[in-house]
Amino acid sequence: MKMEANELRMIISQIIDQIEMLVPVYVANEEDRLKANGNVAVCIVDASGDVHGKIFGSDKIRGREAFRVAWIKASQVWITGMRTGEFEKKVFTKEIDETVFGIKRPDYVGWEGGQPVELPGGTVAIGFSGFTSATDIEIVLRAIEECMLPVTVSHHKHN
Repeated sequence: MKMEANELRMIISQIIDQIEMLVPVYVANEEDRLKANGNVAVCIVDASGDVHGKIFGSDKIRGREAFRVAWIKASQVWITGMRTGEFEKKVFTKEIDETVFGIKRPDYVGWEGGQPVELPGGTVAIGFSGFTSATDIEIVLRAIEECMLPVTVSHHKHN
């Protein structure tokens, strides 16, 4: 068990390092640059509740806000087992009862950018914020891919 936790921490660290290398690539995209000017953040919550993350960029206030949103995305995924956006959709279409999860309106996030990801060593909830919603999802998946990790992106765990 201890070995798995250490392995998972190392993998999470690799993912965060890879995201750091990819941030400038996405800042080169005008739409993403205009949204955050590189002040973005990632937050990862593992199954035991350990929180990992990093704020990128030089504007501490914008970085703080990006991390706040990344934390909300990651923690919502950690609680629900569903991607952000998907959870809200299922609530509004009455496919699920939001009260089962203990997250009440307006406290859940409808934006994309939070996703459950199964890594070697365990499932983690990853939230990224600061770029467009599509980029918030893509940068995480690309970082995992570039780390050459086997990964499964879960779409939901609860019915």
